[in-house]
Amino acid sequence: MSGFKSTENYIASRDLEVAVNASVSLQRPLLVKGEPGTGKTVLAHEVAKALGMPLIEWHVKSTTKAQQGLYEYDAVSRLRDGQLGDARVHDIGNYIVRGKLWDAFDSDKPVVVLIDEIDKADIEFPNDLLLELDKMQFFVYETRKTIATKHRPVVIITSNNEKELPDAFLRRCFFHYIRFPDRETMELIVQTHYPDIKQDLAREALNVFFKLRDVPGLKKKPATSELLDWLKLLMIDDLDPEVLRSKDGAQVIPPLHGALLKNEQDVHLFERLAFLSRRGG
Repeated sequence: MSGFKSTENYIASRDLEVAVNASVSLQRPLLVKGEPGTGKTVLAHEVAKALGMPLIEWHVKSTTKAQQGLYEYDAVSRLRDGQLGDARVHDIGNYIVRGKLWDAFDSDKPVVVLIDEIDKADIEFPNDLLLELDKMQFFVYETRKTIATKHRPVVIITSNNEKELPDAFLRRCFFHYIRFPDRETMELIVQTHYPDIKQDLAREALNVFFKLRDVPGLKKKPATSELLDWLKLLMIDDLDPEVLRSKDGAQVIPPLHGALLKNEQDVHLFERLAFLSRRGG
């Protein structure tokens, strides 16, 4: 099996490459944290592609329970079928709904499992998966059967740091924090996604982007995904790079800033700073 490396479609730091391959070697879940928009979810797709494995995605919501990743028993359907005299009611297995982890454990070939944004769920969610992720098996009480993995999956778990995860859960994971890309890395990312972009446009856009990220007091700093969306719009409009160039270091409101700034407080803050900058100039 080949290891994970940066590809022409995904630029990974050397530390991230090491983390992924260490997680695979240790057979421990890889817990990836970082700012929203830094490519944590995309990482799972690229790892699956690099390892030649199918990807099973479990996107966690605030209402998601750990049990749903294993299985759910549909008692309501069984009761309804019983009232209708359906013969299916005699086999309780007909009312067991398999979850994403069951699919992964029962796969005939190794898979990559993405548990996306685990910090969105209740604080007990990670603890409720400790045994299953450690032993790679679980017990189905309704059928009295144990479901054990045929091929231990590669598990990638993402978190946006919205809440702290339990220590017992963290001990079972290999951890990596995706730092925000520096200017040089971001230039590579832009070139990877938009190889035909005009170099002067990319340069001026990155100047604006990093200057915007440095504005103190921003509630939501734009990340890689916002930058790529913004660049796409600038390319569609065939924007003159001169429009983005700051005059005498003054702060300016970037065109199509709705792709970069995602709440009204940040827009108002930036407008105010731009006004003060112009007045000061």
